[in-house]
Amino acid sequence: MVDASTAEFEQHRRFLTGLAYRMLGSLADAQDIVQDAFLRWHGAARASIASPRAWLGTTVTRLCLDMIKSARARRESYVGQWLPEPVIAPLDATDAALAAEDRIDAPVALMIAMERLSPLERAVFILHELFDFGFAEIADAIDRSEAACRQLLVRARGHVGEERSRFDVDADEAARVTTAFFAAVGSGDASRLRDLLAEAARMHSDGGGKRLSTLNVIRGADRISRFFAGVAQKHGPEAFRDWSGPLWINGLPGYVSADDHGLLQTTALEIADGRIVAVYIMRNPDKLAGVGDFLLPAG
Repeated sequence: MVDASTAEFEQHRRFLTGLAYRMLGSLADAQDIVQDAFLRWHGAARASIASPRAWLGTTVTRLCLDMIKSARARRESYVGQWLPEPVIAPLDATDAALAAEDRIDAPVALMIAMERLSPLERAVFILHELFDFGFAEIADAIDRSEAACRQLLVRARGHVGEERSRFDVDADEAARVTTAFFAAVGSGDASRLRDLLAEAARMHSDGGGKRLSTLNVIRGADRISRFFAGVAQKHGPEAFRDWSGPLWINGLPGYVSADDHGLLQTTALEIADGRIVAVYIMRNPDKLAGVGDFLLPAG
């Protein structure tokens, strides 16, 4: 049987995982942080805790800040583009319709933008803007004055800009565009790809220095379509042998695929007005643990 303290913690697990994921960009690290918070929760004098959600949120925030400090050097020496670890759900999952504070993931564009923030700016922005914490709670979480927290939020908003939005795409459109994109990529037909992309589309690819990927963002429908056509011409159909079918990846339509050597990648598509405005490709094997479970060979 689950004891009362564990049951109470479990009520907040999703919120805590989402908080840690937004802070760290890694679902695996977020889950480790939440487990550490669980152990601290069991060791705390809970009778003196007025708000379990605030106490746990503060605990997770502080643990994340400690982890960010230790990981700072690794992040600064990261090879190529950085993308958050993909969070995957079936296309019929209800997660995609949840409010922001109930989700584990966050828009990829926002996660990339938050990389420009200092650890404290990031904590203040996430707690206030995404989880509606008051400044008194935030000040306690990061051990700063409320006035300092307000200043940190102003700076964070300036760095992040307008990247908070997530374009709403229903499951039918998600399936249609994702299927068409995968077919066009596999065919190597640049004109088919070009028709699916917005003029100012951009492509991000994260190989982490461990697999080939583009070191810089590719911008423009023509350049992106030529890139994929070149990959298909060079590697042939074996580069696109297996795919998962349409999925949600960080709330965006996308898919998991594998080449003839079994090497995995995820592709997430940001769609607006029926066109793809951004493509996010994860190839870093360190961030793809468990992704293979979603891959159903096409035959």
